[in-house]
Formats: sequence, C-alpha cells, structure tokens
Amino acid sequence: MQKTSELFKKNAVKLLIALQPVWLEFFMHAMDGSSLRFAPIYILYGGAFGALLMAVCSALSLKLKEKVLRIAGKTFSVLLWVLFCVEFIAKRILQTYYPASILATASENRLGDYFGQIVKTTVGSIPSVIVLAVPTVLLFILWSRKRGEFGKTSPRFIAVYLAAFAAFHLGGLAVVNTEWPVDLQPRTLYNSDTNFNDQVEELGLVNFLRLDIKHSLFPGTVRGEEFVAVAPPPPVIEKQQPAPSKTDDPRLSSTDETGPAEPPAPVIDTSPNVMDVDLAAVSESAKSKDVKWLADYFASVTPTNKNEYTGRYKDYNVIVLCLEAFSGYAMSEEYTPTLWKLAHEGYQFTNFYTALHYTSTSNGECQVLLGLYPKNGNPISMKRTGEKKTNCYFSLAPQLGRLGYHNIGFHNNWDLYGRNASHTNLGYEWHYANHGLELEWSGKNLLWPQRDSVMIENSVDQYVNDEGLFNVYYMTISGHTPWEWNYSAAPYREQLADLEYSETTKAYIATCMELDKAFAELLEALEEAGKLENTLIVACADHVPYTGVEILEEISEKEFGSSKAVEAINEQSIDFDLYKNTLFIWAADIEEPVVIDKVCCQVDVLPTVSNLLGLEYDSRMLAGTDIFSDSEGLVVFSSRCWKSDKGFYDRFRQTFTPAEGVEMTEEETKAYVDYMKASVDSKLSMTPKIIENDFYNILFGE
Repeated sequence: MQKTSELFKKNAVKLLIALQPVWLEFFMHAMDGSSLRFAPIYILYGGAFGALLMAVCSALSLKLKEKVLRIAGKTFSVLLWVLFCVEFIAKRILQTYYPASILATASENRLGDYFGQIVKTTVGSIPSVIVLAVPTVLLFILWSRKRGEFGKTSPRFIAVYLAAFAAFHLGGLAVVNTEWPVDLQPRTLYNSDTNFNDQVEELGLVNFLRLDIKHSLFPGTVRGEEFVAVAPPPPVIEKQQPAPSKTDDPRLSSTDETGPAEPPAPVIDTSPNVMDVDLAAVSESAKSKDVKWLADYFASVTPTNKNEYTGRYKDYNVIVLCLEAFSGYAMSEEYTPTLWKLAHEGYQFTNFYTALHYTSTSNGECQVLLGLYPKNGNPISMKRTGEKKTNCYFSLAPQLGRLGYHNIGFHNNWDLYGRNASHTNLGYEWHYANHGLELEWSGKNLLWPQRDSVMIENSVDQYVNDEGLFNVYYMTISGHTPWEWNYSAAPYREQLADLEYSETTKAYIATCMELDKAFAELLEALEEAGKLENTLIVACADHVPYTGVEILEEISEKEFGSSKAVEAINEQSIDFDLYKNTLFIWAADIEEPVVIDKVCCQVDVLPTVSNLLGLEYDSRMLAGTDIFSDSEGLVVFSSRCWKSDKGFYDRFRQTFTPAEGVEMTEEETKAYVDYMKASVDSKLSMTPKIIENDFYNILFGE
C-alpha cells in the first residue's frame, strides 16, 4: 500500500495533466446536454492532447527549474479551463460555440449590450464551471513543494508520450472514419468548415478549435465537388376530396338552373419563373469546380411557375422590415392592434417558420434579403457579401434599383455584422446610429435598446415624399434581449401591470407593443403622404426570442421542450413549433384575408415578393420558393431536420412522420426522404459557393 501511495504521489501531477483534456471534454458534453454516443471520438482526441501536453512538459522539465515548470503548467491548466468555460457559456448565450475565426466579428459586435445576459448566464453556470475546474484545483493542490512535483523526465519517456499521442490521434481518426448511424457523419464534419455545434458534439471542442485553424488556412469542403442529381420520387397521394369533374363544375357549363353561365375566368400565365441563361454552357466553361457544381445543380432544379398572384403589386412601393426577436405568439388584438390587423387582414401564412441558424440576426437577414440559407459556419454569409462585394443579383434592392426605385435602409443600432458594407453593397443608402439616422442618447451613450417608433419617426421623411417609387428596408432592435423594463419596454409597464404573466414576459410583450407603435406610425405617415394605397408591406422576424423560451411557453401555454435544450439549439429535444411565427404581407387594397397553409420560411420571402411585384427572376437559383406557387413547401432547421408539406424528418432519429392526410408506402417514404435529404444538402451547400465565386456576377455581371 505504501509503495502504491508513493507511486501515486509521484505521478499524480502527470496524471492530472494528461487527463485534464479528457475530463473537460466529457463533462462539458454531459452538462451541455450533447449526445454521449460520440464520446469515443473526443475521449481519444482528448487523450492525444493530454499525451502531447505530457511530451511538452517532459521536454521542458529538462530545461526549466521545477518552480518555473510548476508556474507554467498551472497557468496553462487555468487557461485551458477558462477556454472550456468561455465556450460553454458562449454556447448558452449565443447558441453556438465560437471558433477563433469569428473573434473579430465578436469584438465588433459590442458585447457590452449583452452584459446583463452574460452575468445572468455566468452565475447560472457556476455549478458547471466548478465541475470543469476539478482537475485544475487538484493540480494546484498536488503540484507544490510539499505534496508533489513533475520532476525531470528521461528523454525516452518523451518518445513514449509522443508515441501515445500518435496512437490516440490515429485511433481517433479511425473511429471518425467509421460508418455511424447518423445523417451527419463525423468524417464529413472533420473535413468541413460548417456545422460548428455538430463538430463540437461529435469531434470535441479541442478538435473543433484545431480544425478551425486548419480550415482558416486550408478551407474545408461543404460536400462533394461534383453535383450528382437525385431523381425525384413519384408523386405521393394525399387524402383529399376529389376535384370536381367537368360536369360538376358550374364554371364549365353553358347554363345552370339560375341563369346564364358566368364569364370564363381570365387566362393565367403559368409559365416558369426562369431567365434566359445557358447553364450547360456555364458548366462547360467553368473555371472552378464550385461554379460547375452550381451550374449543374441549378440546371437540375424544377422552377416554380407564375400564378394568379404574379405581378399583383407591380409598380408598388415596397417596405420590408426584419423584426428583432419577434414571435407571433406575443401578438394580441388588445396590446398589438396594428400588428394584429396586418396579420389578420392581409395574407395569413399558417405554417410560417423562422428557424434559428448560425449568427441568428445576421443570418436571419441573409435568408430574408438573399433568399438563401446561411452557411452554418464562418465566414458569416451576409457579412461576407459586403467583404467580397458579391453581386446579389436577385435581392430586392438590386432588382428594384434596376427599375429606378429609390433604395434606402435603416437600423437603429451601430454598424454590427458589417452591415454598412453588406447593405450598401446590395444597393441601399444605409443609415444607422450616428450615420444618417437620428436616435436618442444619454450623454455619449446610445440608449439601449433603441425604440423602433423613434427610428420610424426619424426616417420616413427621407423617402415617403419621393416622386418616384421607393424600396425601404428596416432592421428593428426594440425586441432585443434582455427582456426587462429597459428604455424600450418601460413606457408600457403601467399598461401591462395587471397582466398575469411574469415580469420578463410582460417586458417582452412591451417590446412588441413598441414595435406595434412603430408600425402604426409607418402606416400613418404613408397615409398622410398619399402612399398607403400603393405600398406593399412585408415583415417577419430574424429569429424567435431563443434565450427566452419560457416567455413563449407562458404566452402560448405550450411546452417546447427543455429550455436548456432550446438555448443550446439542441433540436433533438424541442418542439419545432417553437419556431412557428408570423409573416406579414399586407397592402391596403386587400379586400378579404387569404389563408395559405403551405409550409414556408424566411428564404421564401424574397422569391414570393419578387413574384408579387412581377419581377424577372430565376426561381431555380434561390433556396426559397414563391409561397403562392404550386411548389411544395419546405423549411430547413439548423440541425438539418426539415419539414415539408408532406411531413417532418427528424435527423437525430432518422425518422419521417407524414403530415396529416398523407399516406406513403415504405418504398415511397424512402424514395421521398432520400430525394429531400439531397435537396436540403444542396440548398445548404449553395450559399458559400455563390458568395465566394460571385456566381451571379458570372451570369449577369457587366
């Protein structure tokens, strides 16, 4: 026993150094709610990192005094613990792990605005932080002059540690490259620069950070380099009433019991929304594999057709609003009457979703403005368009700018996510805090969050009296977290005093009331200028209030799953109705509300509005589709789960649940799911290829 005790005392420091990465990886995954089935991967890589640390410490022990080595070793242990804690807390606040490649963006984005949420989340994470600190605390206790030391190491042991590093690393690679019963294979993630949360879950945090550095130097691949088309499945039969026969349809009869037949309906143009582009020639002459992939993919896509809504709002003014953290669950006729009016008197989209994607707000804008799903990783898609000066040919500003519209945009905050570059590149005259948009200040500080009604009040005069047509874009801010009685919510506190909700929920509703006031001021300004009858208003959220799931549960009286799971975007444990939201498309001349039950989401906004305005665009080259067309509806979630008109696919359980009224055989289900998975993969892959290769400029540039 005494020999064992002495042996442990002599090697305790070495064991702690070697095992700390394994401890941190395993317990961070366990406390984050991640699946532990991938533990063999990150334990092996954690062991490799631990062995490498042992080799480094052993080499240093030959050169440094024990005291210096002790200080260096403890310092590194603390830094490694802090790294895991910061990533763990960042994931809980911002719903994603942060690689080094995004630090520049994070530093630009005024993290002080999140101070309250950072403090709250950090305090709530103290138990987890303590668990992660166990190896570091033990190292401080045991690595001392009285209790233990690292000691001088024989050079042959350095070789042993390096051999152990190689063995663990190769073992990790072998496990990564085995076939796993999941859609998103570890080997795919290992070679990809996307899906950060999945990379951490399956490969481990240290591997994720290492691969981020590697991919910053040598870009990873999103998918195979050649596009391979998957044949569409045969049509699926849905349970529904049979269409009336010709003899049963009174519109086709020459007479009926009551009198002469109604005049024949006008002929509707149902030709495809495509442009005259020779994609085969583009593929043949492509100078890069990505350009060839895009040309081949778009050539394989079935375009959507024009329909009875095509051009209905031709030559209208357009105002598009992206609503910060808005959820339709918070609307009511009593507290948000203007929003309620627009939602219920215009077009009613009963299956509209605002799925949460990487960098929530910026990539919510990417979906609305570009009609594309954002890259689930760096560089941030919307920001990248500004950096690369990408030709965003189908976005509304360039489309309407070519027709002579006045494009102008506003955001009542600072220049975050590089919007000044990206939105100016789109063609907007871009105005934001202290740059063309007058806002309210407290001394030298911009009041937080700004009131959307103030933004509207101080911006409408810049376009509402234009002699020509205008296209306006607003990115709001009043609904931003944290939801408390701040500058934006405080004016409505007394009005909500008797509401039987928590203070947090009432404060969130107050921010929606502020947004409602902004909409009311906008409509009033348009009416006073005589422009209301000729203006199309389009609005939707950038994302739901994902750090306040308890708010939506309280308002809706529904359960969306574990709040911790939602905050971590652990979508295998949530109800996807959390993302159900409201799309506003409204014009003053709508006589009766029109209900559309098709599944749809933010990427569908651009092609839908393009069709309503009668613009020439190519429906094959956007990830979204015109909601009014006869195409199938689809929403793709961050986890690569998806929902279509025919059913819901759970990527985690690899199961497909048909929608009500849809019947499929086993063979039909497999064919449909395989086709849709390939389609989803292509829709997610196309965005970085378009941006990095300036693909639209190849087709339509001067």
